[in-house]
Amino acid sequence: MASSAVSKQSFCRSLAIFSTTLAFFCVAKTCFAGNFEPQVESGDDFIKTSCGVTRYPDLCYKKLSAYADTIQDNPTQLANVSLSETLKNAESTLIMVQKLLKKRKLRPREAGAIKECVETMKDSVDELQRSMVAMSDLEGPDFDMEMSNIQSWVSAALTDEDTCMDGFQDNSIDGKVKDTIRSYIVTVAQLTSIALALINSIH
Repeated sequence: MASSAVSKQSFCRSLAIFSTTLAFFCVAKTCFAGNFEPQVESGDDFIKTSCGVTRYPDLCYKKLSAYADTIQDNPTQLANVSLSETLKNAESTLIMVQKLLKKRKLRPREAGAIKECVETMKDSVDELQRSMVAMSDLEGPDFDMEMSNIQSWVSAALTDEDTCMDGFQDNSIDGKVKDTIRSYIVTVAQLTSIALALINSIH
């Protein structure tokens, strides 16, 4: 009987020691994981960091942060979303300029500047659309060639937008017309610049 009691006591002590050791190991493992496990950068942080390479980081973050779940930490997806936002703004700006040309009574010089702006913005939209199509199929052996095409098209779109703005530097053009159009074009040009910087970051 005495031997049986000693055996039970020994077993209980061993079990207690094992439980304590197991608990310590679990706590230690949790602490180790908490302190040293690499942290995955959130989509929001990734966007903010990436926007820092652009000329307009605040506008970049404002436009793209809403897509953090889609972008996550993917540079190609970030550039794709940026390009999509740029295209949407370019298309809406083109529509606005076309309406202004039709509805407002314009002097010949104003009408000429707006017509030229319409044509250059059409080119800009076309180049951005081509870039969007190419961005959707970047995988494969033609990556470098496609990236070069995208960079060329987006750069050309930015040049077209600058050309449109240049047409409204003449002081003879009505100030309200000038300010309205330039305010739209400036935003599109800034977004195009952002998209180009993010595209260049992929390459």
